[in-house]
Amino acid sequence: MNRRIHVAGVAVLLAGAVVLTAGQNPPPPGPDSPTFKVQVDYVEVDAVVTDQQGRFVRDLKKEDFQVFEDRKAQTVSAFTLVDIPVERFERPLFAAQPIEPDIRTNARPFDGRIYIVVLDDLHVQPLHTQMVRRVMRKFITEKLGANDLMAVVHVQGKSENSQEFTSSKRLLLAAVDTFFGRAERPATVEAYEQYLATIGMPGAGISDPIERKRGFDARATLDELQAIADWFGSVRGRKKTILFVSEGIEYDIEDMFNKIDASMIVDRTRDLIRSATKSNVSIYAIDPRGLSDMGDLGIELNSAPPGGVADEATGQVTGGLTEQQVQSLGLRGLQNELRLQHNSLRTLAEETGGVAFINSNNFAATFDRIVQDNSSYYVLAYYPPNPKRDGKFHNIQVRVNRPGVTVRARRGYANPNGKVKEPAVNPASRLTAEARAALDSPLPVSGLTIQVFAAAFKGTAPKASVLLGVEMRGRDLQLGAGDKLQLSFYAVDAKGKYQGGNSENVTLNLRPETRTTIQGSGMRTLSRFDLPPGRYQLRVVANELATRAVGSVLYDLDVPDFTKGPLVMSGVALTSAASSRVPTVRPDDELKQVLPAPPMGNRVFPVGDELFLFAEIYDNAAGSPHKVDIKTTVTADEGNELFKSEDTRDSSELQGKSGGYGYSTRVPLAGMSPGLYVLKVEARSRLGQGPTTNRQVQFRIEAASQEAK
Repeated sequence: MNRRIHVAGVAVLLAGAVVLTAGQNPPPPGPDSPTFKVQVDYVEVDAVVTDQQGRFVRDLKKEDFQVFEDRKAQTVSAFTLVDIPVERFERPLFAAQPIEPDIRTNARPFDGRIYIVVLDDLHVQPLHTQMVRRVMRKFITEKLGANDLMAVVHVQGKSENSQEFTSSKRLLLAAVDTFFGRAERPATVEAYEQYLATIGMPGAGISDPIERKRGFDARATLDELQAIADWFGSVRGRKKTILFVSEGIEYDIEDMFNKIDASMIVDRTRDLIRSATKSNVSIYAIDPRGLSDMGDLGIELNSAPPGGVADEATGQVTGGLTEQQVQSLGLRGLQNELRLQHNSLRTLAEETGGVAFINSNNFAATFDRIVQDNSSYYVLAYYPPNPKRDGKFHNIQVRVNRPGVTVRARRGYANPNGKVKEPAVNPASRLTAEARAALDSPLPVSGLTIQVFAAAFKGTAPKASVLLGVEMRGRDLQLGAGDKLQLSFYAVDAKGKYQGGNSENVTLNLRPETRTTIQGSGMRTLSRFDLPPGRYQLRVVANELATRAVGSVLYDLDVPDFTKGPLVMSGVALTSAASSRVPTVRPDDELKQVLPAPPMGNRVFPVGDELFLFAEIYDNAAGSPHKVDIKTTVTADEGNELFKSEDTRDSSELQGKSGGYGYSTRVPLAGMSPGLYVLKVEARSRLGQGPTTNRQVQFRIEAASQEAK
């Protein structure tokens, strides 16, 4: 199966990874179909409890709940109230939109909502494409919190149009904007046109010419949802939500005798519900049409289609059709199809503990409900009375000992089938189980605190040279003599394909004074690897082998094609006077010639610190003599420009060939008060229309010196 959400594929890829020395590449990835060790140690149930006004009830205790499995009371062994705030993205007051951070850290455990958006292009009419884009853009821009993660999956679209888990609104919006509905015209419309073409032609009959295609599309959507639900089960301890954006399955499953795929689609629906309930996944179904009567399909259907006089003996009008059949080809037929579509959405939502939002144009209220359900809920867990791997389905009922409240939870779960499948592990692999699990996790793993930064520079064509920095907090490390720290990173491109990575052990044979420094300031490692232009997710894991402590970070990286466009800028490597005290394993040979200290990921600086930066500007129009102006500014939160440095470079430096201007400058922070700031490096060519390129880095100044994160 072609999985559309690619982080799942990392499981098998990593299972066969071999720990190598620096500069070597791991073996190519394994098969695309991952296997997970699924074992029901306990049953998790998310319960949303609301009062008569629809408000969440927050003051319930463990004793207020009763959980029944197959009508038998169960002992709740774990109970948690989850109440997640919606955090806003930090942005400078002068900026219209937040500035994406160029670092990622797991210093704070993930505490947000987690969504997978499934865009059902097979069941959205092409005319409604903009509706889907508009609806989901509204959710992402207005409702996605800074502490949330979201992935976007297209059921049938190009795999590179999907988006791995990220908090970047820019990337999520880009994935939504590639959506295009490709649903077939409704069966009623097809039959209606056939009817008009065969009036007066006895025996012609009316049938849906693409019925088999409709059945195939229905199965494809249900299979994709099931695969996502199965994979989503690897996330434990929080509510897992699929936002299913679809007009609903358009297939008459009620006509078992005449519709060849009806029984198969019913079975696939049951399988999906079993998978979703087993994984504790809720489906929130969203019909992007809002209030609809299917009257915008471009064909006028009369309430009573034109036809001949019915034969008194047979009741047939024409083409072997009865009067009732002819009537079903009009608006009545479309209304029946709409009913079937809505029923499919209701079934998936209600059976998995979600909600179906249909026949409403109030998407603001819809999104408020989704966010509320995923922000405030109770998690109940109990040990199943029958944990056998027999595939049987068990009903769940949750009650609350308080009158006037409504409880919404999943209605059951299915035991897994067969024996536990262990992942195929290369015997030569030295990655620990903790490291493999962290690399496979869709969420960042806290424990060993790490901070990651990356910058792409022009490399050996056609690839770029990517600098990757990983910083660790010293007090998290044991730092015993001979202790080893395992660092692993892997890059997965927009198509879900492995594009490079490395894993190595760093032995910590430290002098006493170095150990003391690391305990106070942390430590840093730098690596270089090559990637072709494109969009990537870097999965970075640090694992201290002695303590088995592990931490991971997911990093979104855009690698430009430095040969395209008249003017292109590399990433910005940044360091500071205060950061020079952080010990660095294997400094970068290329940057130590242009920076006074190794590049760092810290973006919080003490008052009076001094920054140093390096970037390269690639001029692809060097054949025409011209100059390039480079400017660095620091702008305060309110929009005041507090620092400016300007430089001018001449294309003659490149001797008529495409190349880069190496640019470095110092930025004193003396005189700048504590607060939020934006560092901007901008280059402008004086050739033609004066193309520009820039990079922005948001940072903060604090009164007290900050330890390296």
